[in-house]
Amino acid sequence: GTEGPGVSVSEERQSPAESSGITVIYNPYASLSIEQQRQKLPVFKLRNHILYLVENYQTLVIVGETGCGKSTQIPQYLAEAGWTAEGRVVGVTQPRRVAAVSVAGRVADERGAVLGHEVGYCIRFDDCTDPQATRIKFLTDGMLVREMMADPLLTRYSVLMLDEAHERTLYTDIAIGLLKKVQKKRGDLRLIVASATLDAEKFRDFFNQNDTGDPSKDTSVILTVEGRTFPVDIFYIQSPVPDYIKSTVETAMKIHQMENDGDILAFLTGQEEVETVVSMLIEQARALSRTGMKKHLRVLPMYAGLPSPEQMKVFERVSHSVRKVIVATNIAETSITIHGIAFVIDCGFVKLRAYNPKTAIECLVVVPVSKASANQRAGRAGRNRSGKCYRLYTEDDFEKLPKSTVPEMQRSNLAPVILQLKALGIDNVLRFPFLSPPPAQSMVQALELLYALGGLDMHCRLTEPLGMRIAEFPLNPMFAKMLLESGNFGCSQEILTIAAMMQIQNVFVIPPNQKTQAARQHRKFAVEEGDHLTMLNVYEAFVKHSKSSQWCQEHFLNYKGLVRASVVREQLKKLLVRFKVPKKSSEGDPDPVLRCIVSGFFANAAKFHSTGALHSVTFKEHSQPNILFIKTIRDDHELHIHPTSVLYAEKPPRWVVYNEVIQTAKYYMRDVTAVESAWLLELAPHFYQQGTHLSLKAKRAKVDDH
Repeated sequence: GTEGPGVSVSEERQSPAESSGITVIYNPYASLSIEQQRQKLPVFKLRNHILYLVENYQTLVIVGETGCGKSTQIPQYLAEAGWTAEGRVVGVTQPRRVAAVSVAGRVADERGAVLGHEVGYCIRFDDCTDPQATRIKFLTDGMLVREMMADPLLTRYSVLMLDEAHERTLYTDIAIGLLKKVQKKRGDLRLIVASATLDAEKFRDFFNQNDTGDPSKDTSVILTVEGRTFPVDIFYIQSPVPDYIKSTVETAMKIHQMENDGDILAFLTGQEEVETVVSMLIEQARALSRTGMKKHLRVLPMYAGLPSPEQMKVFERVSHSVRKVIVATNIAETSITIHGIAFVIDCGFVKLRAYNPKTAIECLVVVPVSKASANQRAGRAGRNRSGKCYRLYTEDDFEKLPKSTVPEMQRSNLAPVILQLKALGIDNVLRFPFLSPPPAQSMVQALELLYALGGLDMHCRLTEPLGMRIAEFPLNPMFAKMLLESGNFGCSQEILTIAAMMQIQNVFVIPPNQKTQAARQHRKFAVEEGDHLTMLNVYEAFVKHSKSSQWCQEHFLNYKGLVRASVVREQLKKLLVRFKVPKKSSEGDPDPVLRCIVSGFFANAAKFHSTGALHSVTFKEHSQPNILFIKTIRDDHELHIHPTSVLYAEKPPRWVVYNEVIQTAKYYMRDVTAVESAWLLELAPHFYQQGTHLSLKAKRAKVDDH
């Protein structure tokens, strides 16, 4: 858990909007001195034992509940024991950016240091460290992998701690594989793998270099830190519920009316569900207070795209006559500890990224939670007192849940992974020591995409200079290719803005009670070509109005997100300057911009069918040579334009390219732009070629154009 006394953090995976501001958290020990607060943490009792194990083993696997203090305290114990002497650094990786920033802030406070000096952080697009002075460095696992491009053996680090390793993100797994290789060459490098769940044996066995069969020669060891936990009673429903959103609201209201004091934490899968439940609960709470109910209900949302001040409200204390209900995504599973939670409502589902190598489509999909996640959720009710967990599924269904969540490495598009490994000089990616090997088909699909983008040659080697440059961008390879081509299309200024805006979630703010007003304001920015140029309009208007927060409020725009986009844009601009990409503008002409987008996103093309849906353009081998055909997603599924797109409910264009697909009731494309089929032929001739009967076809595909 990324928590010390008074620090707790939150952010969903892939939440570019969450970047700034250090989280201020409720701290039950705030009246004590810093030193007394540190000594109250469960990990303190094991301080000397931890230091002994780090000294004597190359790898220490620590299992500790969220809230035991491992994230904030262990780096300090190491610094106090001399591991940062002579210019050496203790590094701590976090899967989430907000965690890296928040924990660094807390540790700096505890050490009486200015953040960015002795204690610093390094996240994508934001480096707050001093190369001369920083001794404890918090960074995302992705940034650690990037650092290895310049320093493959991580020579400045004496100890590296991989925190929240149980999350098994893409970059956590790459870092794990790389560090195993580094340890073979650097016997002095110590590694601490911290996990909130009991998959410790897997980590220990992976890093253990002892092949003698003699346990006394083991190079890795496990230590368990007991957290502050209280008993939690689990309640299941008798028969499955048809609508977990409605059941969440009903359960919360029953608890409020029938149970004693204690706040409620409800888990749902995404922002939309959270906002729906929040609105329904507020309405029911108002109705209840009109009937004379003395205890009031304070309903608060919690998800990654929520602005920081709104997030902070969940940690504020309330009077005894008020009960808090926090409606959250899985952000509240292990990354944060909210004081006062006595009741948890678990819908039993989670939204995950899933990649289907057959169709080359990666999408966000709602799936049942794992047992490990369900237990983490239940444990939220037992942090400060005994509690109750209401699972909106049957006990039989719980028994059928998978033991743990499938690691991202086994359900993601691997193109960015392969690119990074190639850039690190690992040519044979199939022999890389993955903790959980990815599917071979996903590897092949990723190699094909990188070849199509021009990042790899026929021998699967990184191309010079294009492949190396794509690898240097902290972005999806498609975005990197689009940026690097932008000078040739004479629109690098516009493409910089579009790429930066695409890293931000929820640019448009839609308050539940002001949907009509918000839609009216948002329409001012919309253009018929689609979402990419609409985002360009939003950003240019934001700059024209001096980046005013007041202007954003009036136009229902996410001010913090737009400020973040301007920071990201500056960082990307530096890379374009370094690679000598000409600074050019298309001066309002949309065509060069759209063609440039196609040059990066040609693989994400879809075509309108007269049935009213768009079919994805994907490719499949056929037993007979030159007989080529279209394959829709999962054989018979169709793609639809997401309701948030400016192209939704408009006359559909014949061809589009999209940024990503999400799956709810249907498969929806997000960030969609209308394009010409001729551009696909012109800009990706290696991918598409003119077929007979006015059709497009690829070497292993055919896409009818009628």
